[in-house]
Amino acid sequence: MADSSSPVSGVAERYATALFELAVEESATEEVEAELDRFAEILAESADFRRLVESPVISADDQARAIAAIADKAGITGLAANFAGVLAGNRRLFTLPGVIRAFKRMAAEQRGEVTAEVTSAHALSDGQKDALKAALKERLGKDASLDLKVDPAVLGGLVVKLGSQMIDTSLRTKLNMMKSRLKEAS
Repeated sequence: MADSSSPVSGVAERYATALFELAVEESATEEVEAELDRFAEILAESADFRRLVESPVISADDQARAIAAIADKAGITGLAANFAGVLAGNRRLFTLPGVIRAFKRMAAEQRGEVTAEVTSAHALSDGQKDALKAALKERLGKDASLDLKVDPAVLGGLVVKLGSQMIDTSLRTKLNMMKSRLKEAS
């Protein structure tokens, strides 16, 4: 994944802005966001789909055909499906994860929410997502939209980023801290 200073994130941001403006113009922000969430789910679940999105060797035509078939099978229609096709046709399908994150952030800002980037070792259940949203609302006084990522290296717990603030309760960090303290003690 690209960090926020990379050229990829700049391209993704521009594409997301264009998609967001189109969605607002057509009063379809919620629908587009829901369809992008479906693309994000497929990205998280399917290694083959991730390879399709990330591979520079698959032709634009093949990517466009594959995206159309996947969108059709997943019931993704309208702006989101067309936009993914445009990304594929322009050889920019690799920006799809960044476009999804940026679009979700813009939609959350429009609703007056903050976006929390949450990394966990395993996918969170709906109950865990609801509990996390409630805890963030209590802490921030605002509704929070979740940008969920799965990273098995976290081992357990969560890493939550809110703007420049980070709350790291991951098992990996705790183990690293214990390791460091053991080295200092010996």
